[in-house]
Amino acid sequence: MTVTDAFAYAIAALLIIQAVLRAKSILNGRRRERSLWGAFAALAVSWLCRTSVVNDLLDATGIPDLGFLVKHVTAIVGICVLLRYVTAVYADADADVRRSARLSAIVHRTAARASVGTIAVMVATFFFLLNPPDTSTLFFLERHKGDLGLPIYMGLFYLYMGAAAAVCAVQWGGAARATPVRSVRIGMLLMSCAMVLAVLYVLLRTAFVVVITVTTVSDSVSQTQEALTDSLLYLFSLLWGIGAIAPVSRAGAERYRAARSLLSLHWLWRDLAMAAPDVVRYRPSQLFARLPFVGQALDAFRDVFASPDASLLVRLNRFTVDIRDVIFELRRRAPADLVERARDHAQSVPDSLHRSEVRAEALWIRSALLCEGPALLGKSATLAPYPFDPGTDPEQEVPHLRAVAAAYGRIRNSDARALLATTTPNYA
Repeated sequence: MTVTDAFAYAIAALLIIQAVLRAKSILNGRRRERSLWGAFAALAVSWLCRTSVVNDLLDATGIPDLGFLVKHVTAIVGICVLLRYVTAVYADADADVRRSARLSAIVHRTAARASVGTIAVMVATFFFLLNPPDTSTLFFLERHKGDLGLPIYMGLFYLYMGAAAAVCAVQWGGAARATPVRSVRIGMLLMSCAMVLAVLYVLLRTAFVVVITVTTVSDSVSQTQEALTDSLLYLFSLLWGIGAIAPVSRAGAERYRAARSLLSLHWLWRDLAMAAPDVVRYRPSQLFARLPFVGQALDAFRDVFASPDASLLVRLNRFTVDIRDVIFELRRRAPADLVERARDHAQSVPDSLHRSEVRAEALWIRSALLCEGPALLGKSATLAPYPFDPGTDPEQEVPHLRAVAAAYGRIRNSDARALLATTTPNYA
């Protein structure tokens, strides 16, 4: 494997990973998500065509340099879809970027029409105006040096690519200044810098096409040009790929935190949901309950990762709402003085005041679940006090409930029964 192949495979792999991660958006994503997936997929194919293996497979069809044609055509398709993504981003933005949105929409409409014409002319030029290639060199420009069709073929490609890169550079650079999210802002800046390098690449390559069309250059000049422009190509492709990952990494980090919180809350949520299955939106899974050793873990996995919610964040919100709703119903049958007894018991264990409150809340929940009394969803007008503060928003509530769930897992039913025995004889 050559160094060029290694770089091409690395960049193609980066793009393929992005396309795979976003594959779900093909069916249920918005226009911007589908457009970005299409750009990754098309550009990944274009980069694979730069490898000797794929190039040889395409040349085996009997059409010389077919790999170069497929590479250029898929690159144009990827760029066109990328412009569609830029337009979709601004279409979803606020009114203060209305001028940028109009500019993006005009550019996309023009680019979509131009791409069809560009591809058609390039294909016609490839088959009818380019001479048989000089196979002694690997570089497309060198293989067709002196051909009258070369300036037409490559000029169209570079014009399209350069104009699109310039628009993306300006738009992403402007959007980065208005983006409050740090990871997205960094990603847009990286992509904007990548497009600046792409414009520089186009200018250098265009100048070289003109030079080799009107005169002859030495092999050393040609190789220097290829090394310089290929380095720019690799650099701007990597910068763009890494920049595009930034928003995904932020979303991935959010999903990871949501999954970790769901796993932490699952035991508490499951016990509460089993006590009041009509209160929660979806009942806990019992599909694997009869399996020894692994049944509980499999059901937990199903509750956390395979429920019908739209996303893990939505599922986390549902867990917290379910927990609070069932606790409200538990207050109908909990003894009125259970809070004071739970606090006294929690404070008897040496710990900080905050942890004592968390332990008291967990002890109250464990004890209330063991109470006998009016059925949940009953009409009892008397509610036991529940003065524990979960916070005012999810950023406070979720960590608080995770702490409560951790304390709940350390409390045994015997501790709760002992507490109930001192408060009321009415317990299970």
